[in-house]
Amino acid sequence: MEIFGMYILVSLVALFAGGLAMWLVMRFAFKAQRMNLLKETEKEAEVIKKNKLLEVKEKFIHLKADLEKQVSARNVKIQSAEAKLKQRELAFNQRQEELQRKNNELETVKENLSNQLSIVEKKKQDLDKLHQREIEHLEVLSGLSANEAKERLIESLKDEAKSQATSYINEIVEEAKMTANKEAKKIVIQSIQRVATETAIENAITVFHIDSDEIKGRIIGREGRNIRALEAATGIEIVVDDTPEAIILSGFDPVRREIARLALHQLVQDGRIHPARIEEVVSKVRKQVEDEIIETGKRTVIDLGIHGLHPELIRLIGKMKYRSSYGQNLLQHARETANLCAVMASELGLNTKKARRAGLLHDIGKVPDDEPELPHAILGMKLCEKYKEKPEICNAVGAHHDEVEMQTLLAPIVQVCDAISGARPGARREIVEAYIKRLNDLEQLAASYPGVVKTYAIQAGRELRVIVGADKIDDKDTENLSNDIAKKIQDEMTYPGQVKITVIRETRAVSYAK
Repeated sequence: MEIFGMYILVSLVALFAGGLAMWLVMRFAFKAQRMNLLKETEKEAEVIKKNKLLEVKEKFIHLKADLEKQVSARNVKIQSAEAKLKQRELAFNQRQEELQRKNNELETVKENLSNQLSIVEKKKQDLDKLHQREIEHLEVLSGLSANEAKERLIESLKDEAKSQATSYINEIVEEAKMTANKEAKKIVIQSIQRVATETAIENAITVFHIDSDEIKGRIIGREGRNIRALEAATGIEIVVDDTPEAIILSGFDPVRREIARLALHQLVQDGRIHPARIEEVVSKVRKQVEDEIIETGKRTVIDLGIHGLHPELIRLIGKMKYRSSYGQNLLQHARETANLCAVMASELGLNTKKARRAGLLHDIGKVPDDEPELPHAILGMKLCEKYKEKPEICNAVGAHHDEVEMQTLLAPIVQVCDAISGARPGARREIVEAYIKRLNDLEQLAASYPGVVKTYAIQAGRELRVIVGADKIDDKDTENLSNDIAKKIQDEMTYPGQVKITVIRETRAVSYAK
C-alpha cells in the first residue's frame, strides 16, 4: 500500500510537472506571437504614417501653388491699378499744367483788356469833351439849348409816330372786324347745324280718352260733386261735353294738367270715384309727379354730363319739363342751349363743361316755387349763388338778358345760344307766354289776400276760383273778398272780356272710427 501510494504521488508530481512545463511552453509561444504582431502592427503604422505624411505634403504643395497663383493674380491687378493710377495722375498733372497755362494766358488777356479799357476811357473822355464843344458851338449857331432841341425833336417824332400808329391801328381794327364777323358767323352757323331742334308744341289743354261715354256720368257724379272735387283738388277745369270718348282738361299749368290726367286715369281704372277718394288719389299722384320731376332732372344732368349740381337745382331742372317759354318747352330749350354753348365754347377754345352747365341753368329763374317779383335772369343768378355755383356760372345766368354786367366770355356765349335756340322759326309763340303770365298774375293777385288757401285761374283766365280757409273767413267776408279781388283785377290788370271771381268756403267735419 505504501508503494502504491508512493506511485500515485510520483504520478501526480510527474503529471503536475508535465502540465507546468506545457503551460510554460504555451506562454512563451503566445508571448512570441504577440511580439510578432506588435512588430507587424508597428510596421503597418509606420507605412500609414508615411502615406499620410505624403498626402499632407502633396496637399500642402497644391495649396501653396494655388496661393502663389492667387498672389500673382492679385499682384498683377495691383500692378494694373498702379499703372492706371499713374496714368490718371499723369493726366491730372497735365490738365493742371494746362489750366495753369490758360490761367496765365487769361491774366495776360485781362491785363491787355485793362490797358485797352483805360485807353478807351481816356478816348471817351476826349470824345465827350469834343461832343460838348460841338453842342456848345451848335447852340451858339442855332440859338437853342440842347434840352430845347431834344424836346422839339421828340415832339416831332412823337407826332409822326402817332400818325403812323393811328393809321396802322385803323387798318388792324378794320381787318379784325372783317375777320371777326366772318369767324363769328362761321361759328354760329356750325353751332346751329350741329344741334337738332324741335318746334313749339305747347298748348293749354290735355285730352283724356275714355272707353265709353258712361264713364263721363261717373266722373261728373251726383249733382256734379265729383267733378267739383276734382277741379278743387287739381285746379284744372274739366270739360265734359259731347265729344265722343274724350274729356278735356283745360289749364295753363302743365303740372296741374298732368296731375289731373294721372288722377283721372287711376280713378277710372279703380272704379271708385267719390270726393274722398278723389282727394286721396290726387295727393298720391302729386307725390308721384314730384318724384318724376326729380328723376327727369337727374336724367337731364346725366345726359349732358354735368356733375355736382345741388339737389334743389336738379329738382328745378326737372320742373322745367312742365313749363314753357313763349310756347317753347323750357327743358328742351335749356338742353338745346346747353348743347349750343358747349359747341360754341369748343369752337372758341373755352371750357365746354362750364359752358354746358351755364346753358342748362340760364332759365332756372323761370321755375322757382315762390316766384318773387324779380326778372328771371336775376332770380336764376341768385339761385345759383345760393346753391354754391361758381361765380362765372352765376354771372352768365344773370347777364344773358343784359341785366347785370358780363364779366367772362361765358356770358355772351350763353346769351347768343339762348337767342339761337329761341329765335329760330317755330321755336316760340309770343301769345302763349303772355297768356300764361296773365293767368299767373291773376292767381298771385288773389293769393296775396289773407285767409286765401288756394287760387286757380280756369276757363282761359275768364274765371278765378279762390279757396279760403273756413276758420279764417266767414260767409259775409267771402262776398267782400270777391268784390275786393274783382276791383283790384279791374284796376291793375289788362284782360279781354270779363273775369268771374268765385270764392269757395267749405266747412268739413272729419272723425275717425277706431
